[in-house]
Amino acid sequence: MNQQDLLAVVREYGSPVYVYDASKIEAQYKRLHDAFKKVKQLKINYAVKALSNISILKLLSSLGSGMDTVSIQEVRLAMEAGVAPNQIIYTPNGVSMEEIERAASLGVQINIDNLSILEQFGAKHPEIPVCIRINPHVMAGGNTNISVGHIDSKFGISIHQMPHIKRIVENTNMTINGIHMHTGSDILDIEVFLYASEILFQAATHFDNLEFIDFGSGFKVPYKAGDIETNIEELGEKLSKRFNAFCKEYGKDLTLAFEPGKFLVSEAGKFLVKVNVVKQTTSTVFAQVDSGFNHLIRPMLYGSQHEIENVSNPKGRQRFYSVVGYICETDTFANNRRIAEIREGDILAFSNAGAYCFTMSSNYNSRYRPAEILWYKEKAHLIRKRETFDDIIRNQIAITL
Repeated sequence: MNQQDLLAVVREYGSPVYVYDASKIEAQYKRLHDAFKKVKQLKINYAVKALSNISILKLLSSLGSGMDTVSIQEVRLAMEAGVAPNQIIYTPNGVSMEEIERAASLGVQINIDNLSILEQFGAKHPEIPVCIRINPHVMAGGNTNISVGHIDSKFGISIHQMPHIKRIVENTNMTINGIHMHTGSDILDIEVFLYASEILFQAATHFDNLEFIDFGSGFKVPYKAGDIETNIEELGEKLSKRFNAFCKEYGKDLTLAFEPGKFLVSEAGKFLVKVNVVKQTTSTVFAQVDSGFNHLIRPMLYGSQHEIENVSNPKGRQRFYSVVGYICETDTFANNRRIAEIREGDILAFSNAGAYCFTMSSNYNSRYRPAEILWYKEKAHLIRKRETFDDIIRNQIAITL
């Protein structure tokens, strides 16, 4: 996808609009798969929450990916995309027993992350194999908002509660077929991740009928020039060696599983917006665009930095701009960022817009959610229509006063 392709998308489908490059998704999947080619049984389960459009799910499924889901709705989306139930793992947090039972009735792999539900589910459904999510109390990422392995996290069962887990399993006679962890996003230090993996290996020795060990994901991708990223190849080399050794100790070949989301789709996405107004104040030049945190909340929510390119005037003189939205709140995408000279009507492209962008969008200020486009085989394919006013009022009921 080049600049002219992006401009052509805007001409045909308007702005704002999300565009995803299928070839980048395919390349990232292959990169991760190749990094662990020394493992006999590898399973990649795409984290649906990152980007849940069914066309994206179909694309990843065609590459061999399973699906990692966190809600009954994501389970249904995966099945709607044609994914077989046995290729779906369901890892909720804080949901009702009823929802878990609905997911189990569909035939997906259940992953439980608290003692109470483990005991209830095991007592009622001992015949259904279950995976257990462990909290290793290790932070492999740097941001507490996106790290879920710390000691105060609501996710997972503490590794220190292993005696409680074993008691429940023995009392209910349930089968544990998987063990799981997820330390959080933006893994910076592979050695810290490997340390957490050792805790998971130790936990695995308590169960005799395991089929897989799921190491979560959270691999960091670069967000700007020179940015650091997780060295997948180094991780693949080191973890594969240790995993293969553990399988020999355990007595059988297990499946090594991952659940990447951002790693697979983040860099594939571009978010295209039009500049409505260039506004000069006493100290700042604002580029005000036809979007806001209703469409892309990550900069405001996480402080994330998305590279911004003026695709209408890429060779223009570099100037400093604060790029802001049209929401009636502070919705700043970037402060004092060097961007090629911006004129009213120009199209700006935000990079790394494939993960946790559209899926976190809303109708705040009664604005419409944008369209989504998949750039596949050098052609733009509409995979979600832009919303209309009918969508805004569809489920509202006007009472008689």
